[in-house]
Amino acid sequence: MRRGEFKGKPTVAGTSTRPSAFRREEAEEESEEEKEEVEEELQKRKGTEGMNRRTELSKREREEIEKQKAHERYMRLREQGKTEQARKDLERLALIRQQRAEAAKKREEEKAAKESKKILRSLIVINCQFLSES
Repeated sequence: MRRGEFKGKPTVAGTSTRPSAFRREEAEEESEEEKEEVEEELQKRKGTEGMNRRTELSKREREEIEKQKAHERYMRLREQGKTEQARKDLERLALIRQQRAEAAKKREEEKAAKESKKILRSLIVINCQFLSES
């Protein structure tokens, strides 16, 4: 190969030949690994607190813990139906249930009306046959 020639297609800065799914999976694995590392670090620090050591969390660790606690608090409130989003979801569900109940009732009424028409027609046919025989 001569100078300046590439075997394959050169990559543009910031891109790679890996599929985007790989990059997403790697990012998810990294975030899970980071969470595990934070939890392990907290466990280590919990064990050393009794030794009268001064242990402080870094700003990043404190923010991560606060973020997790806030998310857990929000999810608990949402399960209890106390957040605005949960209220909207519950209202939407109630409306959908009401519409489905009304549609089911309407279908039942139509089915009953259709059945009564069949019976009425059969009675008319029988009556006509009876009158024609007499």
